[in-house]
Amino acid sequence: METGKIIVEKVAPSQTDVVWIYAITYGGGIVSGDSIACDITVGDGCTTVLTTQASTKVYKAVGTKISEQVLEARIGSNAFLAVIPDPVTCFSTAKYSQKQVFKVMSDSSLLLVDWITSGRHERGEKWDFDLYRSMNNIFHNGDEPLFLDTSLLEQGTCSDIAERMQDYQVIAMVILLGPKLKHIQNQIQEDVKKIMSQSLHMPTIGSRQSTSRHNDHHLTKPSFLASCSIFGPKGIGVVTRIAAMTTESVYNFLQHQLSSLEPLLGVKPYSYASMREWIPSFYNEEESSHCKLSLARSKRQHDPLSMMNQNIEKVKLKKDTTSIF
Repeated sequence: METGKIIVEKVAPSQTDVVWIYAITYGGGIVSGDSIACDITVGDGCTTVLTTQASTKVYKAVGTKISEQVLEARIGSNAFLAVIPDPVTCFSTAKYSQKQVFKVMSDSSLLLVDWITSGRHERGEKWDFDLYRSMNNIFHNGDEPLFLDTSLLEQGTCSDIAERMQDYQVIAMVILLGPKLKHIQNQIQEDVKKIMSQSLHMPTIGSRQSTSRHNDHHLTKPSFLASCSIFGPKGIGVVTRIAAMTTESVYNFLQHQLSSLEPLLGVKPYSYASMREWIPSFYNEEESSHCKLSLARSKRQHDPLSMMNQNIEKVKLKKDTTSIF
């Protein structure tokens, strides 16, 4: 039986009431056929951060074996859970499936970042894995579905993943749910609107910008795409979907959008310079606990880049390109 390790640390300043949890695996990655499960309960009024030491590496598949991870979390009344890992990186031929289930109360708050890179660029691997599946389900008050989502990237007989993803090397999803994240929900929607209005704005015919682009014989493909949509009763949740050409651009976006969480979390998420002094030792055996093993299955699937393009096209049909969200 394979085991994992969880480190629980008080990484924030003493005046900040939050616990950070670092999940790691022995060997530095997930081996073909591994099945890892974690179960977390955040008590009423508590704040918890679940993160990683580095990117989650998924090694090459052996035969038909799939590597799997399952996270189940219950978030109590007036509690806050932030799941802010580094991205998943699948090696060539890897097969990976993850399922994350969150059960929330009406006043719970949840921040979830779920993202993947195209692979090991230094090895020439770009979207070279065989399968990536990520399920994220949120249930309200026990078993009432609030948000059900599955992203699927799979090599096909007609086209491979790299062909479908084109020049984009990262896809990400950010979920903001609950009263403690309301200010960030408003901010991220406004910022995405500005970013995409600038990226997709078509200059008027005859303008200097239009003439310049016409001479180039093509329009520049945006290096960063994002779309926002609300979900849940009274719009209590916001989901942002991202496709980017560089990992750094997504890190920068996350740093900027989540920086106002410092009073709640003790440090700014994804700002590693400020976190460095708080990063715990991952070799303290007294603070480790074994992860249980289980399997995960997916029900509804979609291609994340296609879905984002559909969202953008829908908006463009409703509004002019100077204000598309």
